Amino acid sequence: MNTPTEHVKCLIIGSGPAGYTAAIYAARADMKPVMYTGLQPGGQLTITTEVENYPGYPDGIQGPEMMEHFRKQAERFKTDIRYEYVTGVDFSATPHKVFIDKKTVLADSVIIATGASAKWLGLPSEQRLNGYGVSACAVCDGFFFKGQEVAIVGAGDTAAEEASYLAKLCKKVYMLVRKGEMRASKAMQHRVMNTPNIEILFNTEPIDVLGDKGVSGVQIKNNQTGEEKVLDITGFFVAIGHKPNTDIFKDWLDMDETGYLLVTPGTSKTKIEGVFVSGDAADKVYRQAVTAAGTGCMAALDAERYLADKGIH
Repeated sequence: MNTPTEHVKCLIIGSGPAGYTAAIYAARADMKPVMYTGLQPGGQLTITTEVENYPGYPDGIQGPEMMEHFRKQAERFKTDIRYEYVTGVDFSATPHKVFIDKKTVLADSVIIATGASAKWLGLPSEQRLNGYGVSACAVCDGFFFKGQEVAIVGAGDTAAEEASYLAKLCKKVYMLVRKGEMRASKAMQHRVMNTPNIEILFNTEPIDVLGDKGVSGVQIKNNQTGEEKVLDITGFFVAIGHKPNTDIFKDWLDMDETGYLLVTPGTSKTKIEGVFVSGDAADKVYRQAVTAAGTGCMAALDAERYLADKGIH
C-alpha cells in the first residue's frame, strides 16, 4: 500500500505553458506549489521549432527555449519542480491523493495541466521531419509556408478548418482523405470544396514524407486503384486529431467522448472540489500556448480562492 509521504497545499500535474503559468501565480500567492513535470517536461512546445505567435517575442523563439524561460520564472518564485510523473489519483476525499510511482502525496488543491498529444500517422519519416516541414498545427506553423504548396491529412472539421487557414497563406493545399468522403460537417465540406486552391484527394493515403533536412514531397497511394505518385510540397500537416492526456482521471472527473476534461463554463473548476484544469487537457477548440497559459492563470486564481474559502493557509 502506498504510504503518504508529504502534504502539499497545491500540486500541479504537467509542465507546459498551462502548468508553468499556474505555478508562477500559485507561487506568488504563497501556495508553495509542487509540480510533477510528466514524461515530456515543457509539454508539446518542446518538440516545436520556431514559435512566432507568442506575445513578447518580437523575433520569435524556439519552443524548447521558450519553455526554459517559463521554467526559470516558475523556479524564481520557488516552485518545487520534480521530474517525475503521476501514475494515479484518488479524489474520493480531501485532501486529494496523488500517486507518484510508489509514493503518495496529499494535496489540498490539484491543478491538472497534462495537455494533449497530437495523433500521428506512424510514418518514420513523419517523426524524422517533425518540426522541419512536418507539423500537427497549421495555425502555429502555416505562416512559414507562405506562397508554397503543402498537404494536409485528415477528414474532420479540424482538418477542414486548417486546410481553409492554409489556403489563405499557401499557393496550393492538397487535402488527403483516406475514405471516399469526409467526416467534417456539411458547412466545412462546402467551404473547402469551394476554395479554388484546395484540392481534395479522396481514397488517398500518404506512404512516405520525402526530404532530407526539410520536406520536399510526399509519396501518396490511392487505396482503391493502388496507384502511387509524388506530390511536390514543402509542408506536411497532420490533422487527424489530438488525444488529451487524461486517462488517469477517467474514474473521477467528467470528460467528453474524446477525453477532454469538462469544467464549469468560465472557470477552471471540475465537478470535484479543489481540482482544477488548465490548458489542452480541457481545450479542444483553441489549443494554443497563449490560451493554455491564460487558463493556467485562471486555475491558480481559482485554487487560491478555494483554499482561502476553506481556511487553508
